[in-house]
Amino acid sequence: MTFPELRNLLTAHFGPELILAEETAGLQPHLLVPTERIAGVCQFLHEHERTYFDLLECLTSLDNGVEAGTMEIAYNLYSIPYEHHLTLKIRFPRLSEAGELPTVPTVSTVWRTADWHEREAYDLMGIRFSGHPDLRRLFLPEDWQGHPLRKDYTEQERYHGVVVKY
Repeated sequence: MTFPELRNLLTAHFGPELILAEETAGLQPHLLVPTERIAGVCQFLHEHERTYFDLLECLTSLDNGVEAGTMEIAYNLYSIPYEHHLTLKIRFPRLSEAGELPTVPTVSTVWRTADWHEREAYDLMGIRFSGHPDLRRLFLPEDWQGHPLRKDYTEQERYHGVVVKY
């Protein structure tokens, strides 16, 4: 399916309000969808007989910075039998109204590989995934302070007596 056909299929099923924005310029066109709807959209794309997106190639998190006040996740989907790609994005506040790290729905119930990708985004960016089966740090120790890929991250001076910032 082409990008316009995929967009039309999604709007026919979910309604035109599903697509918050569409970017077709550049090498990787994408659709911006509401954060709270991402799991349902992914489930639909995985199960639909005309799309069968059976592979989550990558889940990439992006911090747009303190000034913008938002973060994003890009979901790169691929259908092996149909050989088509689709990139979906969600955009959400860097912090909740209560000042807590952001939480978005997991897609690990759709693709098992999302487990790893979501743990990486949690560990390095501080994005929590509601419904994730085992959300814990992937690279850093559990007692590490902060999330190093956030633009406002400040390195701690020491970790268990070891100098980590020079």
